[in-house]
Parts: sequence; C-alpha cells; structure tokens
Amino acid sequence: MTEPTVVVHVYGVTDVGRTRDHNEDAFLVADLENAKPITFSSEQTHVPGEHGALFMVADGMGGAAAGEIASSMAVEVILTELRGRWTAGPGTDPKSFAATLHDATEVANDRIHEYASDHPENRGMGTTATIAGILGDTLYIAQVGDSRAYLVREGEARQLTKDQSLMQRLIEAGEITAEEAEVSERRNIILQALGPEANIKVDITHQQLRRGDVLVLCSDGLSGVVRDHEIARVARETNDLVSLCNQLIDLANESGGPDNITVVAARFDGEGLQPPSADDEVGHQAFAVGEATPVTAHPAIDPASPPPNAHADELANVLSAAPPAADPSLFPALQPTGVRRALTPADIEAARAAMEQAAPPKGRKRRAAVLVIAVAAIAVLVFGLLAYLRAK
Repeated sequence: MTEPTVVVHVYGVTDVGRTRDHNEDAFLVADLENAKPITFSSEQTHVPGEHGALFMVADGMGGAAAGEIASSMAVEVILTELRGRWTAGPGTDPKSFAATLHDATEVANDRIHEYASDHPENRGMGTTATIAGILGDTLYIAQVGDSRAYLVREGEARQLTKDQSLMQRLIEAGEITAEEAEVSERRNIILQALGPEANIKVDITHQQLRRGDVLVLCSDGLSGVVRDHEIARVARETNDLVSLCNQLIDLANESGGPDNITVVAARFDGEGLQPPSADDEVGHQAFAVGEATPVTAHPAIDPASPPPNAHADELANVLSAAPPAADPSLFPALQPTGVRRALTPADIEAARAAMEQAAPPKGRKRRAAVLVIAVAAIAVLVFGLLAYLRAK
C-alpha cells in the first residue's frame, strides 16, 4: 500500500532593496533525497522523499564583500554537510535529522570563523541562518541570529523562531514590551551569528505541519519593516507563491527598503498531512538535541530588591572587565551593514552614566536601572567580542 504523500509547492527570491549597492543575503531550497539545490524561474512542486527537504535564508554582514561571502559559505557548507551526513545515509529518524541540522550549522560556524581568521580583511564577518527541514509531516528549524520563520495557518501568521537579539532578551525578561522594542535605538543588535565567535548556541525547534500551511522564511530586510499581520494578509489573498514573495518584497521596498530582502515561501499539501485543528500548537517549540553547546556566560540579574549601590557595583565590575574599545575608523571593513549595527562605545558610556547616579533606584527608577544593567550586561559581551576582533 502506498504511503500518503506530502506535496511541497515552493518559491524563493532575493532583492537588493532600495538603499544597498549589493546583496549580502543568500537562500537555498533543496530536495534532500539528492541534496541538490532547486533553482527558480517559477513556483516549483515536488514530493519530498524519505530524507525530506531543506529551506534556508542567510543574511550576511561585515562590510565590503564579507557579508556576501559569509552567507554564501553558510548555504554551501550546510548543504554539503547534509549531503554527507544525512542524504548519504539510510537514517530517517527525526532526532537524527534535527541533530544533523544542528551539527551542520555548527560546522558552518567553524568554517566561516576559520575563514575570517585566515583573511584579516574579512575579520568580523558573519551571517544569520534560519534553516528549516521537513521530514514526514514535521518541520525542524535551526536558528542563529534574527532572520525569521513564520507559519501561516488559516489566515494567521505565527513566528516559529525567536530572534537571538538584545531586544528579544529584554522582552523575555519583562523589561520592555514588543512595541517598545520595535522603536528602540538598540533594536538591531544581534547576540549571535555564524562566524564571529568560535562557539555558538543553535536554537532547534519543531512544528507539526497541517494541510494548507504556508511557511515563510525571510531576512530582516522584510521582518524589520513588514509586520506579521501583513504577511498573513498577503498569504490569505494569493495562492500563487511567486506573487506572494514578490508582494512581500514590494511591501518592504515601499517602506524604504533599508536592507536586502529575501523571502522563501512553501505551501504544504497532500494526503500525508492532517487538516488544521483547534487543538494545534503553533509557535516556538524547543526540540532538545544532545548536549548544550558551550557559550559565553552573561551576568545574571537578580530580581530581588538590592541593597543600595549593589547594581552600581555589579555594573562597574562588568564594565571594568570589558576590553578597551578600538577606534572604529581604523576598521572600515567592520562597519555595520544592513539594518543591524554593532555595539558602540556610546552604549557603554550611557550605562556608565546611569550607574553613577547617586540615588538608589526605587519604583520606576529601580525598573529603569535594572533595564540598564540588563542591556549593559548583554551588550558588553557583544561589544567585547567586537573590540577583540578589531584589536587582533
């Protein structure tokens, strides 16, 4: 008896945007039965085999051509690793598949980091990576950075990934709202990318698919200016994935097109998928894979009421441990590109100024002080890495 099949309709496109002179984004769609990339002149339809299919978006950064190199390396290394580790083997176990996505992402980080170390002109290069693989009726996602995956189900868009960004950390800590994060001057600071650090933490999640689901992967050239309800509206209004992708890019460009814009959209159908149910969970759902990847620890903020000047002492210790800042003008290749930016000495000075206020925080003032400490504690890690790379 023939097994019920899952049918994938997919299209991907990238656009330079309105303000950039070259495109540092990259994307990939591949059938993992042969691990060959799919090219697009129109919407493509295929039935994934027992090894599944792959969808990926990468958003490079680093100045000059470094970002373009990083994103291109990411898609190439990850596909090569999956070809050798997954396609060539007999396994179709979901845990092994998720582990392979995780390990391939770590290898991509190693290769990009090694390349940057061997090419001083590209030191500091990096790229985000949102890597989605379908196996059977389930989607598995490896996430590094702030590119995103959305699932549109029955006309509503839900974000499947979590941004690895400063603002996301503060939202989760309850220090700011999502609305406040959207207008923050620090909203474009990301905490992880492939390449800048030797060690990364890959976020692995999963989502069971239903008939009619639409997956949208995008770089922050789209998600930074087009809200999720707009993505949902466009997906509701068209069944044509070419039109869906192009309309989303048009919306981003109409909002200024401040960065490169990449969109990969896939619609899932077939008897191998169940119809949507009211009991379905949609959103960020962690999937445990092996041992946790070692990452640099950051100072924890104790929510209990501190004694006078405790926060000032803690912040002073954190700031004094940070490496001295290099002169950014001496490192033009490391200047921020796209919408996101690197941490600046001004961020640290703002934290110092708040620290030196004499009165201990109370009520709303205390909340503001905790926010400053949280920002500084996380931000110093990013800034310290950047200063270290610049000083080498």
